Amino acid sequence: MSARSTSTPTRADWPAIAAARACDRPARLPFFILDNGQPQRAGSVACGHLAALARWPEALLCQPDRLTLRLPGAERQAFFDQANRWLHGQSLVVGWRDETYPVLAQPGGALLATIERAAARFWGTLTFGAHCNGYLADGNDGGNGRPSPLWIARRAFDKPTDPGLLDNLVGGGVPHGQSPVQAVLREGWEEAGLRPAQMHRLAAGRRLVLARDVPEGFQHEEVSVFDLQLPAGLTPQNQDGELHSLALLPVAQALAHAAAGDMTVHAALATLDFALRHRLLLPANLHQHLQALSDALWTGRSRLGH
Repeated sequence: MSARSTSTPTRADWPAIAAARACDRPARLPFFILDNGQPQRAGSVACGHLAALARWPEALLCQPDRLTLRLPGAERQAFFDQANRWLHGQSLVVGWRDETYPVLAQPGGALLATIERAAARFWGTLTFGAHCNGYLADGNDGGNGRPSPLWIARRAFDKPTDPGLLDNLVGGGVPHGQSPVQAVLREGWEEAGLRPAQMHRLAAGRRLVLARDVPEGFQHEEVSVFDLQLPAGLTPQNQDGELHSLALLPVAQALAHAAAGDMTVHAALATLDFALRHRLLLPANLHQHLQALSDALWTGRSRLGH
């Protein structure tokens, strides 16, 4: 398929752009961690959850403008482990992943603690994700022409988050101790059956930041976007059962799904980043409109290094 067959998406507002920053800030209280005598912003908690958190008065100080964890570093891990287990039992921490995420100072990025992945949105901590647009190129330049079809995943219908929605070929969270590239390579096998050698053409896109209310709490996430050109004869195969299906869609159809809200918010924005960087949005005024509309979401280039 050549670039001339690319058609305009069916809408110009892309609901994922607004969804990326949709939040009720007064409904949450800033969460700080006292570190070496200095309060470090670490996230936020729902005001409606303060009564539940009052069971730990020796650890948590609630003031009108903030909630502060005032335990020394050596005691924080035990507190988070105990508190998150209890909150999970009260259905305030939704799900349990047995995966560790960092708790980082914002800004600065100093590591303050680690927590169970499922608790990150309860505490509103900064998390990291990585998404990869898998595509084929048209036949120009020996197969190195403009992107044409995109591999699009449909999430399993029993997934706890966004069941049945469309997704990028590869996407997932970045646990503590991994880089976004390492996460993409790991997820490449789990979600698409791709080995690292088959992902050697991985290319960096941009990073975007989401800050939005979700059913589990608050999602503050930096998502690194990557592109991966695949050969025409390779068919990805899901390995972990988290996908219902994988389909190779014409680029115009994939963009139309993203524009219509059929994809997860992450995936729609990763697809938009792909479309903007490769100038797949026609006419030019649509490209310019969506670039301006989404400009505040992008925070820099993704990093290929480990």
